[in-house]
Formats: sequence, structure tokens, C-alpha cells
Amino acid sequence: MVVYGATGYTGKLVAEYLHAQYGVGGEVSWAMAGRSQEKLEAVRKDLGIPDSLPLLVADASDPMSVTAMVERTSVVLTTVGPYQLYGSDLVAACVKAGTDYVDLCGEPNWMNEMIEAHNEAAQKSGARIVFSCGFDSIPFDLGVLFLQERAQAQFGKVLPRVRGRVRSMKGVWSGGTLASFKATMAAAAANPELVAVLTNPFALTPGFTGAEQPTGMKPMYDEVLKSWVAPFMMATINTKNIHRSNFLQDHGYGEDFVYDEMLLTGPGEEGEAIAKAVAADTSMATDQTQPGEGPTKEQRETGHYDILFVGEAAGGETLRAAVKGDMDPGYGSTSKMIAEAAVCLVKNPTLGGGGVTTPAAALGSHLIERLQRNAGLTFQLEAN
Repeated sequence: MVVYGATGYTGKLVAEYLHAQYGVGGEVSWAMAGRSQEKLEAVRKDLGIPDSLPLLVADASDPMSVTAMVERTSVVLTTVGPYQLYGSDLVAACVKAGTDYVDLCGEPNWMNEMIEAHNEAAQKSGARIVFSCGFDSIPFDLGVLFLQERAQAQFGKVLPRVRGRVRSMKGVWSGGTLASFKATMAAAAANPELVAVLTNPFALTPGFTGAEQPTGMKPMYDEVLKSWVAPFMMATINTKNIHRSNFLQDHGYGEDFVYDEMLLTGPGEEGEAIAKAVAADTSMATDQTQPGEGPTKEQRETGHYDILFVGEAAGGETLRAAVKGDMDPGYGSTSKMIAEAAVCLVKNPTLGGGGVTTPAAALGSHLIERLQRNAGLTFQLEAN
């Protein structure tokens, strides 16, 4: 596998994790790639990685170098975003070569374009194009899968209504996430038709529109959880990915599946006030953090997240599950998640089949197992 963008902030973290977890010349054969041989050598030295680790020079503005990189590997892990600006040629090259691909994309407008342009060809070439392998959307996508698999085992059926609720989260959003957010908003401003994609929960399920979904865009009191809830900034991408996972699994959660995702803020007047403050917050639009900037090592290691999933069936059956991570969501945990997603593809070369897919549909319980064993995530049922 190749880590493309290894000289960037997140790419370095991925390389650091792979070296610590798998070493060099061990069970996983990997390389680092980026635009500058000199910077790649500096990162390799800075991280204490042996000189035997291969380095590849590839630049998004030079399609031939990208093609050469893709043809040398079985999996490309890319942290080079915003993907709508720098990812299209790489996806096309991977699809053509039959090379698997993972990224950290949270740009549904671009993902919609890539599905339309490449899904059929990827199915034919065998390339598994797996978007959104970081905090958006692995804990949520796999959290719903975990809950549904346990519901099937316990009740003999899936749960048509699932609530995703972020109970706690400590971390800062990344410069890359901000850049992707701003690129998406700029694209929507230039092409108003994209607004329909961004607001459609079924934007990634071409030809299928399911049941009406809650918008999750306003503070409200959640009667099931007896708590106020606020809009969650990652919900617009996570919900789309979860509906695509359901779609790709032949509607394994049901054609009438309903899912929403919000932030728990607590009961009473205080919970209501926090929910309204969260909804009114516009700091993401004005934040000037740049790609490549991020939190300190201490900030990453003291971060965490805790997500609750509550499923309900028409017969009254309910099930709760929690997904927790041991580092900050945007960097520390994300770098481990995308690395393990790529390794999971390497270790399971026929799993899921080709196409533009999702973590749950492509890797499922195999990835859950790896994340629990290696990456500091836990997936557990909770008492109702």
C-alpha cells in the first residue's frame, strides 16, 4: 500500500502509525508518496523510519506520476484534499488499474460525481473505491452496521429506525476538513444545483429514494433519550454514507430505513440553551486554520469521542450500542482508522467486490475487528 500525501499533517500521522503498528518489511508492505523527494526523506528521517521504506514522487498536477504510483501498488491511501480539487484523476487512475483506494472525503457533491463517473468501471476492474474512512464516516457507518447485526442476532430482524447521538467529543476540526467544507460551499455557490445534492439524504443512492428523513438541522427535544439535541456538523455526510451502505447491501436495513444524527446537549433549560447555542455557531465558516495545521500531540492524545446508537422496531423492540474512540476524532483516531481500512483491503483482497463503496459495505465486521484490536475503538451494546 502507498500513503499518498505523507508529508502533510495527517499523512505523517498515518505513516507514524503504520511504522509503529506494522514496522517496515513486515506483514504489510507500504511506501510513502508525495510531491517532493526531499520532503519525503525528511519525514522518513523525522519519524525514525528505516531508509529501506520506499519513497514515491507523485503530484496531483502530473497525471503520469499519479498513474505510475497507482500501477505500483494494490491500495492507495490518500490524505490529499480537498478531494474535489485534487482527487479526481487519482480515482480515475485507480479505477482503470484495478487498484483499491481509501480517503478521508467528506465532500458529498464530489462523491456523487465519482459514483456516476466511475462506479460501473470500478465494478468491472475490481477497484474498491472506499470514501470517508476517517471520523466521517467510519464510527457512524460501522456503528449502524454493528447495531443492525446485533439486532438481527437478537430479534431475528433489523431495526428500521436508528438514532445516532454524539454524547461527547473532544478535539478540534482539521485544516483539511475546513478546506473541504469551504471548497464544497464555493462549489455550491457557483453551481446552485449542487445544493440539492448537499441537502438530499439519498444523494449517494442513484435511482433510489427511501422514506422521508428527519433533517436534524434544528434544536429539538428528543423524547426517546429525554434530552435536547443540536445539529451535528458531520451529519450531512454521515447520513448519506449510511444510506449508501444500506443501498449497497441490498437494503439490508430495510427500504424504509430512517436515520438521523445529532449532538446530545442534556435535559432541561440548560440542555435547551446549549442546543440553541450550537445551532447558532458559525465559527467553522470563519475559522482560518489551514490544511497541514493541527493540534499538538497532547491535544490528540487527550481527545476522545462517544457515540450512541438507538434502534427501534415497529414491534417495540429497542437496542442500544456505543462506539468510542481513545483519541481526538479529527486526527489521532482518524489516522488510525484510515490506516486500518487500507490494511483491511490489503489483507482481504476479494472482500466486498469492486465499485465505489463505503466502509460498512466493503469491509464490514472485518474492519470493526481490526479497529477494536489495533486502533483504540470499541463497539459495545448497552442496556436500554
